[in-house]
Amino acid sequence: MNTNLILTVISDDKPGVVEALARTIAEHNGNWLESQLAHLAGKFAGVVQVQVASDSESALVTQLEAMSAQNIRIFIDRVENSRSTAGNSEQTLFFHAVGPDRPGIVREVAHTFAHYGINMEKLDTRLSSMPYSGEPLFEAEGTLTLPQGLDRTELEERLDDIANQLAMDISLRNVPSL
Repeated sequence: MNTNLILTVISDDKPGVVEALARTIAEHNGNWLESQLAHLAGKFAGVVQVQVASDSESALVTQLEAMSAQNIRIFIDRVENSRSTAGNSEQTLFFHAVGPDRPGIVREVAHTFAHYGINMEKLDTRLSSMPYSGEPLFEAEGTLTLPQGLDRTELEERLDDIANQLAMDISLRNVPSL
C-alpha cells in the first residue's frame, strides 16, 4: 500500500536544493509525482506531491525533517485521498489580470472568487514595469474551477466592476478540453 505526502519546502535559494530533496525521496523508493517550484525574493519555495510505500513513510519523513540541518525546512502533510475533484465542476476557466500595481488587488479578486464558490486552482503573479513610464505593473493569471450552476455573466460583470475600480484589465476564457 502507498501513502501520498504533500511537502511544502522553503530554503535559501542555492544550487542543489532540488537534488537533495529528490535524492532523499529516491533513497526511500519514493516517487516524485507533481510539483510547483519557485524562486521568490532570494528564497526557494515549493510544493511537491510524493508517493511512498507505507512501510517506508516513517523513515522518509524522518530523513526529510533532518534536512532542516541544511536550512531546508519542510512541512509534511499526509494525504488520505489524492483524487482530483475537478470532475465535479461545470467548467474550468483561465483568468488573466493586468494593471497598475497597488495593495489589495489579489484580495479583491480572491474575495470575488470565494464569494461565488470558485476554486482558485492555480495563481501566478508577477511585478514588472510599464513601458515608457516605468511605473509598477501587476499581472496575475491562473486557473479557476467554477461550481455547477454559477452564472458566468454575473461573475464577469462583477469582475468588470473590479477592473474599473482598479484600472485593470481582467479577462476569463475557457480552458480547452484535452
